Amino acid sequence: MSGYFVFALERVGGFGGFLIKLDIINEVVSRTGITKTKAEMAVETVFETMKRALSEEDRIELRGFGIFNVRPRKTGIGRNPRTGAEVAIPPGKAVRFKPGKELQTLQ
Repeated sequence: MSGYFVFALERVGGFGGFLIKLDIINEVVSRTGITKTKAEMAVETVFETMKRALSEEDRIELRGFGIFNVRPRKTGIGRNPRTGAEVAIPPGKAVRFKPGKELQTLQ
């Protein structure tokens, strides 16, 4: 089975267990009645704004949804799975998400 065919099968009947950007765009179109082009621009603007804020290490708080923030990641020691040799993992930054109360109580 080709990857696209499997993708199409999984998406039948709702979101199929996952959601992609196109699903969000289509939902904006169906709820607002705006054109798909404008909905795509709106969704893309939201994501670009969030990326820029996180790259500047700003905190993003979406009430009722959750909080995105950037936290430092410590240095560590990992292992190469093939050789078993120890590998130094450099410090970095990671985006963290803390769900809001409404998301935590999803059934």
